[in-house]
Amino acid sequence: MKKKEILLETGTNEFEILEFFINEEGSAERGTEPNYFGINVAKVVEVIESPNLEAKDYAVNPCFLGTVPLRGMVLPVIDLSVWLGMERVKHEHENIIVTEFSQSVQGFLVSGVVEIHRINWADLIPPGEFIRMMDTKSIIGVVDKGDHFIQLLDLEHIVSDLSPKSAEGCYETTVRASRNYRALVADDSPTIREMLEKNLTHSNFQVKVVNNGEEAFNYLTDIKEKAKAEHKKVKDFIEIVISDIEMPLLDGFTLTKKIKSDNDLQEIPVILYSSIITDELRHKGESVHADFQVAKPEMNKMAEKAIHLIESL
Repeated sequence: MKKKEILLETGTNEFEILEFFINEEGSAERGTEPNYFGINVAKVVEVIESPNLEAKDYAVNPCFLGTVPLRGMVLPVIDLSVWLGMERVKHEHENIIVTEFSQSVQGFLVSGVVEIHRINWADLIPPGEFIRMMDTKSIIGVVDKGDHFIQLLDLEHIVSDLSPKSAEGCYETTVRASRNYRALVADDSPTIREMLEKNLTHSNFQVKVVNNGEEAFNYLTDIKEKAKAEHKKVKDFIEIVISDIEMPLLDGFTLTKKIKSDNDLQEIPVILYSSIITDELRHKGESVHADFQVAKPEMNKMAEKAIHLIESL
């Protein structure tokens, strides 16, 4: 079986990242030092050479470099080094990584691109003391390549940070359940966990939040044992699971596959959400039997869909 065919399988807890670097001035002995980062290939459209854009004094945000024409559209370009607080060493032939997620297209200026790697979410080192020292919430985790580390970036956090009001508006809702429902929410982003919990609580949900798919499945396993001991059903404790797709240790696709393969858990409805859910990629969630999928620009529909699923199944 070819590698491409293997990667098309869903629920294997694997994904691909594009590795790139940003050059920073090091010591006199070392000179320029590259810092390595990665982003999910599913969000990458293409890589183009930078036309040497320079930040404008009148830019709304210092990260914004301006726009470049790209096949009939206007591409906004963000200087990733500025957002990360790095002093990038400029050179010729820098790259712009063109991305598409959350129904928007944007470019990120970087020093250069390395290669694509196939990664298992279980091998992604969750953010720890090292990441917190960077004073940023944009790092999902770290990949150890032996001779260097790749820091996996949360592009959604970066874009939402540049436009926080529009991001918060995606989660606003006016619906309210007729009774108090119990939901399990899994997401590695503290910001999104907080927004979802606020959204669902407002809609009359009792919410249990966890950091990733592994924690979610461990929690469900504990609930399953508790239900058996008390001669009850799991749905007496948890009525719906709401999960992000991209998470360290265990992704949302694999979490859903494990839930739907478990005789005691499979009746719990599962909603998957992500910025990479598109009409072309929706079949991935369907293949692991997710009950519904929500694209991140439509997060305000989450409570409404959750209520509908609980009351209809």
